[in-house]
Amino acid sequence: MESGPLDSALAAADRALRAVFAPARASRPTPGDGTPASEALSEPEQRSAAALMRVNHTGELAAQALYHGQALLARDESTRRLLLAAAQEESDHLAWCEQRLRELHERPSLLNPLWYAGSFAIGALAALAGDAASLGFVAETERQVERHLDSHLARLPPADARSRAILATMRAEEVAHGARAAGAGGAALPQAVRELMRRTAAVMTRTAYWI
Repeated sequence: MESGPLDSALAAADRALRAVFAPARASRPTPGDGTPASEALSEPEQRSAAALMRVNHTGELAAQALYHGQALLARDESTRRLLLAAAQEESDHLAWCEQRLRELHERPSLLNPLWYAGSFAIGALAALAGDAASLGFVAETERQVERHLDSHLARLPPADARSRAILATMRAEEVAHGARAAGAGGAALPQAVRELMRRTAAVMTRTAYWI
């Protein structure tokens, strides 16, 4: 357990450095292991799948940053544990997307340090509003991520079973994160806040598709 403000800050810094600069490592096998990695895809399909997976890689990095920022300033220890447990699953998602990008011969977003820093700041701001608002922020984030993943599952090339398996597993776990946050007392957010979250995420996803 993190015992004081300095310990918490050092732990947060360590998590940030590992998330942004260290190779992502999964604690679980990658969904879709055993299916063709990229051989079944044409060159245009491979480029399209790679761009989508770069967006998802960035999204998972941002999700970790949000949870890390929220956990740093969470007021209740049970809220902090919930956030860090979700962040650990997001770390698996990040590693799966990173592996898939390598298989598709593509790189992550060049702006990932920026995405992490901005998302961490947003998470910290959400935590300052109190644990109920912070958990409500998680629940709304995951609802929006669910819709985003549905869109990507529909856009993936039909032959890309490997990426599809990864995104389907991620989707199920994101839904579970949102349900746990809501069940732990997450408060509904105002419509204006939900719309701002949607617009901010759209900027990130459109940019990460290309850069």
